[in-house]
Amino acid sequence: MTVKKKIFRKILIIIPLLILLVLIAFGSFYTYWNSAPPSRTCASCHEIEGAVNMFAESYHRNLRCTECHGTAISNGIHSLKEKGSMIVKHAKNENTEDIRLNEDQVLAVTDNCARCHADEKAKWLSGGHSARYQDIFLNEKHNRTEQLNFDCLRCHGMFADIDINGLVEPLDKKGPWKFKDNKMASHPVIPCLACHQVHAKGSPRMSPNYSNPKDAFYQRKVTNSKVSFYNRQDQTKVPAEDLPKLKLWEGELPVEVSDDVQMRNCIQCHAPNARHQAGTGDDLTPRGVHEGLSCIDCHELHSNDARHSCSNCHPAVSNCNLDVTKMNTSYFDSKSPNNIHWVACIDCHPERKARKTKNKIVTSKNYRF
Repeated sequence: MTVKKKIFRKILIIIPLLILLVLIAFGSFYTYWNSAPPSRTCASCHEIEGAVNMFAESYHRNLRCTECHGTAISNGIHSLKEKGSMIVKHAKNENTEDIRLNEDQVLAVTDNCARCHADEKAKWLSGGHSARYQDIFLNEKHNRTEQLNFDCLRCHGMFADIDINGLVEPLDKKGPWKFKDNKMASHPVIPCLACHQVHAKGSPRMSPNYSNPKDAFYQRKVTNSKVSFYNRQDQTKVPAEDLPKLKLWEGELPVEVSDDVQMRNCIQCHAPNARHQAGTGDDLTPRGVHEGLSCIDCHELHSNDARHSCSNCHPAVSNCNLDVTKMNTSYFDSKSPNNIHWVACIDCHPERKARKTKNKIVTSKNYRF
């Protein structure tokens, strides 16, 4: 056997062994990285110190980072490239303190939410908040009424990496409208992270002290709201507690608005005009006989379903000796002139005139018997 053949034979043996050793080393490191506590892996890097500190005090503190953010190969080449670029930036000591998720990453995290919150995901899919880009931005009826503009993305597509000019064309009331990138069509415009902050401060639920069941109620701690609003302009999350309570007016009369902090989140998108006049813009704040109620008093949290809302509060027969679910309101008939959000007694009883109270004049929109 010649010297060249011997060398070639050794190479044929050594190269596969080296590849095998590399694969074993990579597999061992990969297994360790995905099973070790976050404090020894992801959380050990300075780039995400702020997120790590929030995570340590959050409801999800007992989860591993990979359960929501995925691993280096959980999404194939795409995630491998993404995680690889993070390592390169870390090695170069680049200033990346302000790390934000792009829309694709937000949607990937949203998909992972469903692994634990399957019921909430199913309810969300059955409600209006699961609308896709094509449902909103290619709606001919709406586009011919109101021209698409930059503010549309404040509530519908708040995580979009592009502005309205890069999303759809033409920006007019004539149409026909189309996406500049068709992959956007099926993306949800209001994903989980629009209202939920994964790293929000809170404590995981704990079982009560079963030895003293009578005290189970008193053992429960009053917790903060779990919802928050994503401000697209600043790319920041604002907890519902830090959002202002709506000040609403009906003409010159103030409207009583619920103190429920979760409702503050709702009105960021379901908001009145700049003068805070009730019923303007997208405002659906309860008035009339429902004045003072919160959105979630009637609407289920994720599905927005309100079909059982009347029976949950009202007896079978009202003071009018009528079934409230059969009254002439938009709850019973979508064509009814009496919107369920602000129907008042006088809307069905015109013989009742407005009367004065100590504080204000009670008008047709807030008259109560």
